[in-house]
Amino acid sequence: MNRNHVIFILILTIVGLIFYPVYIKNSELPESLGSENVSEDIENKRVNDKDLKTDKVYSSRKNAITNAAGIVEPAVVSVNVIKTQIVKRRRSFFFGFYDEVPYSIQGIGSGVIFSVDGFILTNAHVVEGATEIKVILTDTRQFDAKIIGIDTTHDIAVIKIEGNDLPFAKFGDSDNLIIGEWAIALGNPYGFLIKDSKPSVSVGVISAINRDFAENKDGKIYRHMVQTDAAINPGNSGGPLVNIYGEIIGINTFIFSESGGNIGIGFAIPVNAVKKSARELIEFGKIRSIWFGFRVQELNQLIASHLELKSLDGVLVNYIQRKSPAAKAGLKEGDIIIEINGNTIKDTRDAELVVSDISVGDEIEIGILRNKKALKLNLKAVEYK
Repeated sequence: MNRNHVIFILILTIVGLIFYPVYIKNSELPESLGSENVSEDIENKRVNDKDLKTDKVYSSRKNAITNAAGIVEPAVVSVNVIKTQIVKRRRSFFFGFYDEVPYSIQGIGSGVIFSVDGFILTNAHVVEGATEIKVILTDTRQFDAKIIGIDTTHDIAVIKIEGNDLPFAKFGDSDNLIIGEWAIALGNPYGFLIKDSKPSVSVGVISAINRDFAENKDGKIYRHMVQTDAAINPGNSGGPLVNIYGEIIGINTFIFSESGGNIGIGFAIPVNAVKKSARELIEFGKIRSIWFGFRVQELNQLIASHLELKSLDGVLVNYIQRKSPAAKAGLKEGDIIIEINGNTIKDTRDAELVVSDISVGDEIEIGILRNKKALKLNLKAVEYK
């Protein structure tokens, strides 16, 4: 190979290095980011894409879920709470003396307006101990709220704002839920933290109903809970769980999670129980205490043997107060309560859970064993005074 051939090959190599990256750059870019000299086919495709974005196509993106979310969304609010806690502060390093100092902490949660006059449902644990409550709506309006009443046992609270043209959501029926039907969880905890005051929406199904939990360390009892795999994220407590019609079927309350994040097991208080508490709180400002006038104890093998019982299911009535509702109903010491309002009673825990659902004025049907004979008694729940 002579010198001229070498120079010619070198020139070709240099030209290739200059133009090949440009070709690669343009060929690898997406059509929307490539050269301005797009082909006629590509330009026609863009025109056709624009034509697809018509009202007809856009409306096809809407469905029953988006409609339900749109119905309830304006009524879902942010609940911002200031609480005061007493903190012990060391006053003396050597002698261990402490001062009790009030310390303000901020909490966030969600709620839902359920009446045109500004009544809001949320969880009791969201507003308990609050010294200041502010509510923000999806239209960015802010209001000071006052506590109407708190049902600590069932983790329900009613708060109220004063305003005009307030949106509100309608109640559904939690006694008519179908396992597997759509469930939509909404929450709005960040209305005070970000400019967008719209709630978050997650979708799932009703996984189970009538889930019961024992009393927790805070004294709260959760009965007949609605289980859903719709994500109930931190801060969504107090927000609504709604059905496909945009009706409230529950109030989002807690999740099962080891990490603190959602794993598809969330629970909502059924709305029929919520309505019962809300009526009591609005009318009386509290959940009135009930007077039954009797006490019970667990059955054991000795008692069962003495009474010739075949099992240890039920609770033994060991005290009847004179002139009490229990006495008037005909309940006697030594009776074995095996059923309350159709619920089987196996131990005192069962009895406590069932009684927690009872309100003043309710008629209670009690199934008992007396001298090995089954009887039914009717008792009226009376307010304790």
